[in-house]
Amino acid sequence: MKLVWKLLRQHISIPQFAGFFFANIVGMVIILLSVQFYNDTQAVYTGEDSFMKSDYLIINKKISAVTTITGKSNAFSRPELQEIEQQQFVERVGYFTPSVFDVRATFDLDQSTSFSTEMFFESVPDEFVDVKSEDWKYVKGSKEIPIILPRNYLDLYNFGYAQSRSLPKLSEGILGAIKLKINIYGNGSNDEYVGRIVGFSSRLNTILVPQAFMNWANNYYADSESGTITRLILEVNNPTDENITSFLQENNYETDQDKLDASKTTFMLRIIVGIVMSIGLVISILALYVLMLSVYLLVEKNNTKLENLLLIGYSPVKVSMPYQLLTVGLNILVLIMAFVIMLSVRSIYMDMFQSFFPDFEAPGILLTVLIGIVLLVFVSLINVIAVYLKVKSIWNRKS
Repeated sequence: MKLVWKLLRQHISIPQFAGFFFANIVGMVIILLSVQFYNDTQAVYTGEDSFMKSDYLIINKKISAVTTITGKSNAFSRPELQEIEQQQFVERVGYFTPSVFDVRATFDLDQSTSFSTEMFFESVPDEFVDVKSEDWKYVKGSKEIPIILPRNYLDLYNFGYAQSRSLPKLSEGILGAIKLKINIYGNGSNDEYVGRIVGFSSRLNTILVPQAFMNWANNYYADSESGTITRLILEVNNPTDENITSFLQENNYETDQDKLDASKTTFMLRIIVGIVMSIGLVISILALYVLMLSVYLLVEKNNTKLENLLLIGYSPVKVSMPYQLLTVGLNILVLIMAFVIMLSVRSIYMDMFQSFFPDFEAPGILLTVLIGIVLLVFVSLINVIAVYLKVKSIWNRKS
């Protein structure tokens, strides 16, 4: 092996391999940094509502003075629901199911302070809620109910009620560790449950419980599987589609414009990241072409030596191995350098994220690492196979 390498390394062009090395680093850094930057910015956009995807919209009918005076229902009719489901921008439609039973919640802050209030529940199909399955489930007969609360409820307490009465302020973590006493009554029954808060939402102005619990409770406490449908959750394929806004306006439906704008921002971010990744991929492909060209030229320069080595008994595998190790080694070095550069750049913008969003929790880099390894294996396989086939063609000519 050493003898073969000594014979073949004499015509190695350092400038050609250096060109491949730096070009491939540029391409790999762009790809890895794009993936990681997208993950990090997604955490910024969805960190407060990690259980709600950015391409979900919540719509309802506008409640006007005429509606209030006439008592006209703001529920969606079956034809209206069918019309919404048939829109091209709609992927899936979920219905908010309201509770039709009475609920009272009691929250004990300490031994001398407690809060008690009438409240309500709503639910949406579980596929629209991205919470760990073990946290977001209800088994019939269980006395514990998972709950998602609106974040503004906590803000009202901390900056309104607690501040005016010199009570301690509560963080999401503390409130999530405290159990709520939930009394549900209706249809001649009055039962006590424990409410376990599993998340807070800035997008949902409702108290959310699992769909399984809502279906059972409505039937048990009110002899009704569900109430009227007054709100919908839509999964849309393109939040930037102008047809969404025009459709809502034409049918007098409304949604939170800030949420629609955030969805559009996230969608545009995906497009930009996709374009940048495509540029990085093109640069990497060109770098791979430069490497293959350099190896082919090197093989041609050593054509006579390769023929002699093959004729005296060396197999094509052994003859091609030095070139294969060279290319694989360069690819590994490129990946390592790309990760170092990516992490260095990431540390810079992560400091900016932390300054703007103090509660921001950075996601890991596992996905980026896996993509880098997949690219390394894919490119290395192409190099190894191409070099072997080139040497094999020389062997076939002399056979």
